[in-house]
Amino acid sequence: MKQQIRFCTSRDGVRIAYAILGDGPPLVWPPGWVGHLELQWEQPAIRSFYERLARHHTLVIYDRRGTGLSDRNRTDLSLEADLRDLETVIDHLRLKRLVLFGFSQAGPTAVAYAAKHPRRVTHLILYGAYARGDAIATEEVKAVMLSLFRAHWGLGSRALADIFVPGADADTHRWFARFQHESATTETAVQLLALVFLTDVADLLPRLRVPTLVMHRQGDLVVPFQLGRDMAALIPNARFVSLKGDDHIPAFGDADSMLRHAAEFLGDPVTEAGGRAPIIVLFTDMEGSTTLTQRLGDTKAQELVRSHNAIVRDALKTHSGREIKHTGDGILASLPSASLGVECAVAIQRALGQYNEANPNAAIHVRIGLNAGEPVVEDDDLFGTAVQLAARVCAHAEPGQILAPQVVRDLVAGKGFQFADRGQTALRGFEEPVRLYEVRWRD
Repeated sequence: MKQQIRFCTSRDGVRIAYAILGDGPPLVWPPGWVGHLELQWEQPAIRSFYERLARHHTLVIYDRRGTGLSDRNRTDLSLEADLRDLETVIDHLRLKRLVLFGFSQAGPTAVAYAAKHPRRVTHLILYGAYARGDAIATEEVKAVMLSLFRAHWGLGSRALADIFVPGADADTHRWFARFQHESATTETAVQLLALVFLTDVADLLPRLRVPTLVMHRQGDLVVPFQLGRDMAALIPNARFVSLKGDDHIPAFGDADSMLRHAAEFLGDPVTEAGGRAPIIVLFTDMEGSTTLTQRLGDTKAQELVRSHNAIVRDALKTHSGREIKHTGDGILASLPSASLGVECAVAIQRALGQYNEANPNAAIHVRIGLNAGEPVVEDDDLFGTAVQLAARVCAHAEPGQILAPQVVRDLVAGKGFQFADRGQTALRGFEEPVRLYEVRWRD
């Protein structure tokens, strides 16, 4: 998908940048912190998350006043201003009925809108949100964070990356820090952080009369889990879902579970756990693991396996992948889209290339096979033809190679990936030959 960036103007003259993706009933996603429509589109996991929300909805996202592509020279930052800008975008698009998804600092904004316009909100979803900002941290922590932001916003943005996406790899941490730093000035960041601690919409929660789903990750380091549970307890008939993990940003960590619960709440087709929509199956296989063990010994060989595991798992985290199981000399994983699957495979091979340059006497060479299909999901494992074909494709690959059948190539057509046709190939267990394509990942 391509986001269409446009502009509208609020009643007090602020130009707001917004983007639209997909088609279907409107789902509006107010900004949860600082943001930048163009920069966030660079991040594969965030882009994929938005694309998945837009599969069955017209997704509306926008930059908060003072940040991103919206007017930057704004000092009138408040909950009232956030509500006014949300109303501006909705009214500009003439949305009569909509789903409202409030994440983090946008939670109070979404609550305020739903309380003021209950007939326009069909469903309210709150994730990583809070009602009383003063309960997020101690007074000492608040003072330290505000002082850090004022003194050095660059360091402050890096500190936030550590707690917003603690499970992400180093490259993602650097990207997230840069994204925040370029999305807002020091003064804006300080004002928005202070606003977090001043916001209180607890009195609005009992007045909500719209179907509400509250989700919160158990280990959230930004907004404590208890605050999400407290919100749900005060909203009449709200449904509360406890999610595993500690990433505050919804696109990272186990995004599948969140999207599945949201889809079930909205009555959308379930796209992952139910196996009713194509997902990407990825296999890795280390070359000559038995030979390595005989040559290096058990201890040294296991060190290489651990290095392989770390590289693959870092790539999976960055690309919203999920490790299904370890196969002894490889990993079986699933990813939510073909583009993320190919990007993840490329990231693995490039990371291995860097590792091998630094460790020429202990190089790791890995085959990767991809496939798209509808595997059977049972006991957190994947089964069926889609998985079997991915395994056979992986086994046919050469060390350092990424192979995929035509279905994967077709799904990422126009996304900029380069493929080499390797022709019709007979694969064990399959009666008909399968046309395979090599992903060209070397620069």
